[in-house]
Amino acid sequence: MRRYLLTLVGLTLIATSLNAQGLRDKLSELFIFTAGQDPLFLGGTAGSDSATALHADHFIPSAVADNGTLISFISDAISGNVANVPVSATSGGSTFRFEGGVPVRTSVSPGPVFSERGQTLGRGRVFVGANVNRMHFTSLRGVRLDGIEMTFTHENVTGPACDSLVGASCNPYGVPAHENDVIQLRLALDLDMTITSFFVSFGLLDKVDIGVVVPIVSASLQGTSDAQIIPFGGTTAQHFFGGTPANPQLSTSRFVAGSATGIGDIAVRAKVTVTQSDRSTFALLGDVRFPTGSEADLLGSGHVAVRGLGVLSARFGAFSPHTNIGYLFQSGALQNNAVLATVGFDHLMAPWATMAVDVVSQLQVGESKLKLPGPVTYDAPFKRTINVTNLPNERDDQINGSLGFKFLTGSGITLVANTLWPLNRGGLRPNVLWTGGLEYNF
Repeated sequence: MRRYLLTLVGLTLIATSLNAQGLRDKLSELFIFTAGQDPLFLGGTAGSDSATALHADHFIPSAVADNGTLISFISDAISGNVANVPVSATSGGSTFRFEGGVPVRTSVSPGPVFSERGQTLGRGRVFVGANVNRMHFTSLRGVRLDGIEMTFTHENVTGPACDSLVGASCNPYGVPAHENDVIQLRLALDLDMTITSFFVSFGLLDKVDIGVVVPIVSASLQGTSDAQIIPFGGTTAQHFFGGTPANPQLSTSRFVAGSATGIGDIAVRAKVTVTQSDRSTFALLGDVRFPTGSEADLLGSGHVAVRGLGVLSARFGAFSPHTNIGYLFQSGALQNNAVLATVGFDHLMAPWATMAVDVVSQLQVGESKLKLPGPVTYDAPFKRTINVTNLPNERDDQINGSLGFKFLTGSGITLVANTLWPLNRGGLRPNVLWTGGLEYNF
């Protein structure tokens, strides 16, 4: 036990010393068209003649709040989801209860992979292991990450100076006419993540387990943005990335790449058996995930998360069903709390092989705090409405199907292989999450 904990500490120190890459900043760079300037600042216009020099900052987030919301949504959605990758179950292998000082076995299989069973390990027993989760994120709220579309709109310029220049009131959105100009941007993201989790659970008492999970997260990002200014009528361009009004550069592109490795959000867990019989067990489980992972590098959520579960499991020969119902509290301003529900079973197919099947769900409480701006309506020269993105404003409920196997080796080490498949489209999702691991119980 002491050796294992020292190993975890050593890995923590190594990972903490790794150089951060600032992946959230990399995402922001996809919207910066002029070095050293704010996102959406039009450097070409800023360097042109005095007639158009004032147009450089008409799209930047400080002038148009909705444009800033669109940009921040991407990085907030990614960092808010990467910390929700499930960790391994608190107990595995053989579990026991003691009757008159004699250990009585309470499980026949090594248990599920990500869901929980009610049995505790037994006083003095230890469950250790490591698993590797590998995922390539492919969609955000059902929209492919390589096909995100955004439309950035112009500031509604008003005031006496504008009225005098135009010869009419500038209050209607679309007056003057170049307020109808937009920047259309297509975003393509390639985000990979590998999470290697080291975990240990210890039977503190006959019916009380405590444990810790230390994840090492490796993230890599590549992104491309292709931007196009769409002028609204007129013969002289007022907004452009480069060139001159007579020969404007109306399109540009950006490419970024980066990676980061370090400690993720460390979890501390405890499980208490409430009732137990030969056929069924009910337990309560609580865990806390601390914001030890770098939010700037997309390695953690940046906020504390607390989970509480009621765990009911049963045993019918080699077949062991289980149900987990609980609640997830997330302290982040842009993260919703959630109701947790998991149902499944593990089945001992042979003395050395177990199959584990689960449906794992996280159902958002209340309206999503991570919102996109709605459609933009222009008043002039005619009434029209445009959608600013192909990303939907919807709940980020997540429902996944899990299928895995555990194989007991002659040395007592259990090999774990699992796949987790999205069954709906909420949030940031991979096509599949692959898991491989080792577990040992003594």
